[in-house]
Amino acid sequence: MDMLDLLLHPVRVRIVHAMSGERTRTTADLCARLPDIPKTSLYRHVALLAEAGVLEVESERRVHGAVERSYRLRRERAAIDAEAAASMSLDDHRHGFAAAMAALLAEFNAYLGQEGADPAADSVGYRQIPVWLDQDELADLVGRVTEAIGDHLDHEPTADRRPYLVSPILFPTDRAPG
Repeated sequence: MDMLDLLLHPVRVRIVHAMSGERTRTTADLCARLPDIPKTSLYRHVALLAEAGVLEVESERRVHGAVERSYRLRRERAAIDAEAAASMSLDDHRHGFAAAMAALLAEFNAYLGQEGADPAADSVGYRQIPVWLDQDELADLVGRVTEAIGDHLDHEPTADRRPYLVSPILFPTDRAPG
């Protein structure tokens, strides 16, 4: 399966999110974390991600005669690199954006469905802020956002940290001037 097709699927995007932070999870753990996804579907998507090397088997153990695998995310395989992104067609971008939005909506609904969800206390935000930028200003903004997020990517899970989903979305809202 093509890596773009593999990674641009809403269920697989959610599995990758659930596996972030150096977590090790079994498919049963993922089923509990993503209860809105049918188990058979989740198992199929985990198998596809493992076959492609996005997930790797961390350990195996016998449970009631079956083998239970614990998986770990291979972060370097779980992203679309700049070269692959540059090769994407406009339809690929439409498909990828739709998959990302579907996954984002499902994650947000799962968050709201948790007992004690408190968007104000959790600093939930979903503002859209139009800004006018020339190419140099755009490059500066992208660099600063990338740096700010990058400074936090290697944080390990601890008792006082919880995962947050940061979803920067950037695109021009009309055609280039001229």
